Amino acid sequence: MRKIFYLLFLGFLTLSSCSPRLSPLTENMVRQNRWTEDDLRQIQFYLSDDIVMTRRVGGSASTIESGEIKIINGQKVEQVVIKEGTPGIALFSPNRDEVAVSFEADSDRRFLVFGASDQVGGRYVLRAREWKRRTGTITYEDKLYRVQGNSAYASLLVDLKKVNKTIVDSRRAGGRRIN
Repeated sequence: MRKIFYLLFLGFLTLSSCSPRLSPLTENMVRQNRWTEDDLRQIQFYLSDDIVMTRRVGGSASTIESGEIKIINGQKVEQVVIKEGTPGIALFSPNRDEVAVSFEADSDRRFLVFGASDQVGGRYVLRAREWKRRTGTITYEDKLYRVQGNSAYASLLVDLKKVNKTIVDSRRAGGRRIN
């Protein structure tokens, strides 16, 4: 019995040492590492919490490409769910201390904007056009969606092991002069 417990414990240690060490992306981390927009595009991001986006679909002539149709309170609703741990990539930076991240491989138009927030220690959290009573309005694939308050604290995570292994080959040009 002791051998089995010992082997299980060793197996657990082996597996846990291989798993990514995910940490929240923070304003301080970006600043300390002097990451540019190009640098952020080289980092694999992960989502900290589920994000559930919904929007009312009007009429019967609607086509749904991403997501599913549900009937909620007698209304047709399109719902897009991005689960916790979903990997994503940075597409661009709309503003300083913001990054647009895509979690879907088939379209660069499907992205969410995350930005550094002083309210949560500088973590990059989901940005909304506005928040009203724990409901946010966001743009996703050029359409307006609603997210509930529990998505407000969804943030970007990075694997610090992999980020720290990334070596940037950099050189400085000395200039040229006319002879």
